[in-house]
Amino acid sequence: MKNTLLYEGKAKKVYQSADRPGQLVLSYKNAATAFNGEKKATFSGKGRLNNEISSLIFPMLAKRGVESHFIERLNETEQLVHQTTIIPVEVVVRNLATGSITKRLGIPEKTAFASPLLELFYKNDELGDPLINDAHTLLLTDLTAEELEEIKHKALEINQQLQHLFSAMNITLVDFKLEFGRMADGKLVLADEISPDTCRLWDKTTQEKLDKDVFRQGTGDLITVYEEILRRLEAQ
Repeated sequence: MKNTLLYEGKAKKVYQSADRPGQLVLSYKNAATAFNGEKKATFSGKGRLNNEISSLIFPMLAKRGVESHFIERLNETEQLVHQTTIIPVEVVVRNLATGSITKRLGIPEKTAFASPLLELFYKNDELGDPLINDAHTLLLTDLTAEELEEIKHKALEINQQLQHLFSAMNITLVDFKLEFGRMADGKLVLADEISPDTCRLWDKTTQEKLDKDVFRQGTGDLITVYEEILRRLEAQ
């Protein structure tokens, strides 16, 4: 199914599909990184969990009208996706204040925003993925002003859909990051993954963190909390 290795990132390897032109195989790794790669570890089973979780969430979003690069789950650690040109911008949507924004702006931890706060970060490891504004985004990417507004609109719509999904699992969606890709016909679609690697998720009852923050902060077992997310998803 997979052929040439095209790219290896922190969490995934990307292969050209051997028999399906225009499609890629994403292979999820067991690696975990934090603080722009400064903290690293390997967890047996992490790749399987991220693949399984993303492979459940993408179809759930598709039923709610959200188009993505996802085609199908291939096996425990791999999924088939449409080939896209990734826009080098991370779109972060925040519902509650935590993490970097509390340090940057002095906003108290757990402050609820009256409306979701959307931020843009330039995907560049050498620069540390800096925070950018709309003008920077248009300068650094091939997006038009209209496409940038489209991406922002899509991100806020995805936030609404994910909030409903996770709320049904007794989970608060605190914040998350998205990536978008351009299809061969120019259409912009959701890409990358949606998992506890890319979302901050808190249990509504206990406030327990069910995401990569347990690794970042050394407060829990990453595999245990990822398994819990998968268990709740499978129960939907």
